[in-house]
Amino acid sequence: MEARPVDRYLENLRGEQDGAALYDAVAASEENPKLAELYRRLAAAERRHAGIWAEKLKSEGVEAPAYKPSARTRLLAWLARRGGAKFVLPSIFALEQADRDKYDTQPDARAAGMPADEHSHARLLGHIQRSGGGMPGAEVARLEGRHRAFGGNALRAAVLGANDGLVSNLALVMGVAGAALQSRTILITGLAGLLAGSFSMALGEWLSVQSSRELYEHQIRTEAAEIEASPEEEAEELALIYQARGLEKRESEALARRILQDPKGALDVMTREELGIDPSQLGGSPWVAAFASFALFATGALIPVLPFLFATGTRAIAVSLAISALGLFGLGAGITLFTARPAVRSGLRSVLFGLVAAGGTWAIGRLIGVTVAG
Repeated sequence: MEARPVDRYLENLRGEQDGAALYDAVAASEENPKLAELYRRLAAAERRHAGIWAEKLKSEGVEAPAYKPSARTRLLAWLARRGGAKFVLPSIFALEQADRDKYDTQPDARAAGMPADEHSHARLLGHIQRSGGGMPGAEVARLEGRHRAFGGNALRAAVLGANDGLVSNLALVMGVAGAALQSRTILITGLAGLLAGSFSMALGEWLSVQSSRELYEHQIRTEAAEIEASPEEEAEELALIYQARGLEKRESEALARRILQDPKGALDVMTREELGIDPSQLGGSPWVAAFASFALFATGALIPVLPFLFATGTRAIAVSLAISALGLFGLGAGITLFTARPAVRSGLRSVLFGLVAAGGTWAIGRLIGVTVAG
């Protein structure tokens, strides 16, 4: 049995306060007034939960400390202000998913109905992320799927792209350094690795996005033919989609029939609702994706090479390892925006894996260098 649950109360209080602050920031940056109001209601629910934990602390003779936002909350709020609500929605959804079961085993939280609230929040955010709105009635048909097109997915890609560049080029640079080659040779090899990896990533991203666009275009043409040939069946499918989202059968069928009266509008809605495709974007521009992939990989790959522009020998290698470790820590901590894991632990894990890869290639380079020299 728990002796004094003060630590748990404090942890729960901080979590609810962070949630309220984050929802307030997202509400302030949301352009859709209906969604902004929904986020404000979520913030109010978090504050209500925080009040319960503050009272629990008071019953234990502990005064609730002054609220100070966590580093993750401050960063996500800043990103929401700069990039809008859609930019951080996937990250918030990941946090809600991670915390949805945290109260299931806490009797005092269950007595206050908190588990149901947390599960409801996670479902609601998932619905908003999938549909771009989550509002009932005709509003569902008009809302855009804009939350899926950008946001946390782009931020996640940025972190992972830079991480790939850093780890791969750090391993390459250390492998060449292990072979005891001159600093000039290491620099040229590192820059060559940067360019080769960046071009490879850019080409791969271009092909991936372009292939997706072509697939989406084919699916949209197929959907258009089905609407023209069997409008009643398409109306039935659309009605079932809305029923699955909680609308009444009669309301769903009436809404679907109204939508199918306009073939062009029906194609747009069916493309979004049935195929999950935003017809205005089709997965984005392959050229933008290629350029972004090139830039992100190159940014990470440049880090281990930089010291060899200004230093030589052991000093350049040591500085390269040091700044690469810092970069790995930052990127590892950054990915916790989506995993909801402790930032320090994830950062140190990223450093460990990156340095193990560098150490392995250094040892192989050393062995090859000794063998060739011998």
